[in-house]
This record gives sequence, C-alpha cells and structure tokens, in this order.
Amino acid sequence: MTHKVALVTGGKQGIGFGIAKRLIADGFAVSILDVWDEPTDVLAELREEAGDDSLVRYVQGSVDNFDDHKRYLDDAVNAWGRLDVLVNNAGVAPKERKDLLEATPESFDRVLGINLRGPYFLTQAFANRVIELRGPLDKLPEPPEQPVATIINMASTSAETVSLNRGEYCISKAGVHMATSLWAVRLAPEGIVVYEVRPGIIATSMTSTVHDKYNTFFANGGAPIGRWGKPADVAGAVSILASGNTPYSTGDIINVDGGMHIPVL
Repeated sequence: MTHKVALVTGGKQGIGFGIAKRLIADGFAVSILDVWDEPTDVLAELREEAGDDSLVRYVQGSVDNFDDHKRYLDDAVNAWGRLDVLVNNAGVAPKERKDLLEATPESFDRVLGINLRGPYFLTQAFANRVIELRGPLDKLPEPPEQPVATIINMASTSAETVSLNRGEYCISKAGVHMATSLWAVRLAPEGIVVYEVRPGIIATSMTSTVHDKYNTFFANGGAPIGRWGKPADVAGAVSILASGNTPYSTGDIINVDGGMHIPVL
C-alpha cells in the first residue's frame, strides 16, 4: 500500500502534534520538522498509532533556516518518493508580551522570521519539489480534478483581532493570510491547492501563561462555543482539507475558534 505523505512543521507538541497524530490516523506517512532534539517519547506514540515505524520520520531543524528546508524535503522524498501535504504549523509568540510602544525590533524579526518568512519560503521549496516530482501539466487538456498536493497554513484569529501587547504576532498572522491568497492563486494552475486554518484560543503551552485571562473571556461570553479549543479540534479541520475532498476550493479559511470571529451586537 502506498501512503500519501504529509509534512508537519512544529509537530513535536501542541497543535502540531495533534495534527500529526490525526493525519497518521487518516493513513498518511508523516514527517515532522522541529527544533528540539529527537523526541523519542513523541515518536514512539506516533509510531504506535501508525502501526509501522517507517511511516513516521523526524528532522531536527528550524522553519526559518532555508538549508533545513532542503534537508527536510530531501529526507521525505528519499524515504517515500512523494510529497502530498504540507502543514505550515510551526510558530512562536513573543517571548515577552509588550505594549506596541515598548516592543523591540529583535522580537519583531524573530516572530516574523519563524511565523511568516520561513513558511513562505518552505511553501516555495515544497511547491517546486512537487512540480519536479509531478512532471509537466501542459500535456493535460484541463487542470486535474483532484489536487496534486495540498498546502495548509496555520494562521490565527490574531490575523484580524488586535492584541496590543503582541503586535508582531498579529502582523505575522495577517501576513500568513496574504501568503495563503498569493500561493493559492499562483499554485492553482499547478494543481496545488492552498488553505488557511485560523485557530482561536487553543489549550497549548503558548496560551498556558494567560489561562486566567481566557477563562474570564469565555465566562463573559467571548465565544458562542464557550470553552477552550483543543489541538484535536484544529487537527479535525486539517484532516478535512488534507483529504482531497474539497478539490474545487482554494484560498479558503476555516475558523476553529468556537465562533468568536462572528460579530455579535
């Protein structure tokens, strides 16, 4: 049996781990890119889910390092001979939440480098490799009815919702939205579809330091579905998009935020 191949950046923990686990359950071979030393416990759990150690790979590297992009793609192609899905999940928040009048260029550069610049060029590298593996489409009478490959960008409700103490994060996620639109238009003729998933308030290590704030937010009716989101909630949306069951859609946004994006009077 030939398994489709999914690449998940930042898949060691949190939302990325939830996505990796769900895609394995969906029958994908999955490779994770993350900055940590090889996490044997995480990989053991994923390999148990897969039922085959050869269907899970791990590459240590950073999404903001272009040399690591090549190593990551080479590793997957050498192991499995194909690329089907890229989930640009890796991302960071500012190390310190600071008011706009106090924010630093160093924090801005770090957050945008990892959240926007890195995924933008990993998408470029992934798309070029898919095109190379796929061969020319110009001999076909019309575009394929099923996607050749799928790219899923992890944005955030912060793409539109202002947080004055983490402006660099909001700007990075707004940029992810435009990158999604750009790549969706550019890659459609290549048979590659591009989507955006916007998580809301998800229970991860990134939100653990503001737990009380968001508990109050939910208690005050901040979202129609008044609970914390879980990584599995986001993974479910990714599963739908990665399935190939939405072949005539590209550039679309799926909000996974309990409805908090809906304006309420």
